[in-house]
Amino acid sequence: MEIGYGMGEATWQIAKANPEVNYLGVEVHMPGVGKLMAKLNEYELTNVRLIERDVFEVFHFMIADGALDGVHLYFPDPWPKKRHNKRRIINQRFISEVAKKLKPGGYLHIATDWVPYAEWITEQFNETKLFAGGVIDRPESRPLTRFEGQGLTKDHRVTDFLFRI
Repeated sequence: MEIGYGMGEATWQIAKANPEVNYLGVEVHMPGVGKLMAKLNEYELTNVRLIERDVFEVFHFMIADGALDGVHLYFPDPWPKKRHNKRRIINQRFISEVAKKLKPGGYLHIATDWVPYAEWITEQFNETKLFAGGVIDRPESRPLTRFEGQGLTKDHRVTDFLFRI
């Protein structure tokens, strides 16, 4: 599952590179859904399904516990203003929900280009015993997207995390 795939750049590239694996994309931004649908059609990719809903609704109503092999969360909105931190997707509720939906040995891969958010993520995962893992080098399997490239040109440091159940 990829949560918040934006315009879907990473999603279609990962799906194209792994045609034997099925992917589920969850996004609330309608233009991103349309853009990804066009790419899936262009490359005739049949291993991706899309849901336009809030991920907590999807978790509650559509995904059985222990059903997912992995979850990707690439470059979530960092909500940089302190008063907006409560809007960040990475929190104890999210961690708990993802943990329930992953199979034993399943993984959660997160990437951010906002250093204070990377610190927040570290703090949130340090508070739980549900996952093991932490910062990793950028895996070759995660495509470099236009959005990430823009961050890198602004000297943003990208941090990848890999957590396992």
